[in-house]
Amino acid sequence: MLNLFSAQIDTLTLHRVGNQHRGEALFLSDQPAALNDELSALLKEYFFKPFREKEENYYCFTHEAALEFHPIYEAARQFFEKPDRLVEVSREIARHLYAQSKHPHIKSGECYVVYLRDVLVDNQKTDALGIFKSEIKQDFLQFKERDSDLEMQIKQGVNLNRLDKGCLILNREAEAGFKVLSVDSNRYDAKYWIEEFLGLAPLTDENFYTKNYLKFCQNFAKEVVLPAEDKQQEVLFMNRAVNHFAKNDDFEESKFLNEVLENPELIPEFKHYKTEKGPKYSIEDVSNFPIANKAVSDTRKKMKNVIDLDTNIQIKLNFINPESAEKFVEKGWDEERQMYYYLVYFNREQKA
Repeated sequence: MLNLFSAQIDTLTLHRVGNQHRGEALFLSDQPAALNDELSALLKEYFFKPFREKEENYYCFTHEAALEFHPIYEAARQFFEKPDRLVEVSREIARHLYAQSKHPHIKSGECYVVYLRDVLVDNQKTDALGIFKSEIKQDFLQFKERDSDLEMQIKQGVNLNRLDKGCLILNREAEAGFKVLSVDSNRYDAKYWIEEFLGLAPLTDENFYTKNYLKFCQNFAKEVVLPAEDKQQEVLFMNRAVNHFAKNDDFEESKFLNEVLENPELIPEFKHYKTEKGPKYSIEDVSNFPIANKAVSDTRKKMKNVIDLDTNIQIKLNFINPESAEKFVEKGWDEERQMYYYLVYFNREQKA
């Protein structure tokens, strides 16, 4: 789990990277940028905000031959060995970014390479190398007093509420390609940032497998459980699935299927669905892995435990214990009205 609350900017270098296709230049700074407390605080919020808002999807550097041939990995490795070489390393990073900026859609912008201290990862402090890029400029008004009038001037600048692109290279698991987080607000050129510049691949750790297996279960619930049974059973299946993950430290697929799939006829359906759709989630050959509690919590927060009815009524099944829904909610068929109904049992209405 990443915590950036105590993280501090130690040193920052700033370069301007143009688009080669349009004949724009590369401008490299020779010295670190001058920072004061006010500017550091603003830049920390600018750099870190997208990572606090985004789900943690870790990547690692990868190369078809060997990591030593990966330019950003090598730059990060050299930096963590000698942090005082930030300017030299950052210039190499900016040159590599410029070399990848050839497509006409890629925007020019400022490249910030930042040495970060006291980043908390799983409650342990570590250093990090941040690479950020600002691309989109916005118009804003400045006002200047001139004699007896107040004059308006249109300027252009970077909106500090919106980071265009960024990555955090954490000084963890260097031999495996480091642990890396990436954000990209401009989806039209995501391949350029993730693949061509950073050269990242998803980090297949417990967080990756927990998150992807639960996403796979959500699709199974929607595409198999719902058509075979009903919306209530779809919701209950996902409640049981998430609760199974929440109460276990390790995932074992046969145990999961026996506990979560109450209808045994759905077990072969699940196995067939995994054979067909598993590659999409990179879980086709995975049946055992450690469970990441953070990924379970994130999935639970996003679950929609709501049954939407065509009579403009919603039933929300907000149960940590899925047996409660089966005990207190019944589904039936009314012959006279020729309609389905839900019967809900309760002792008293909860006050808001």
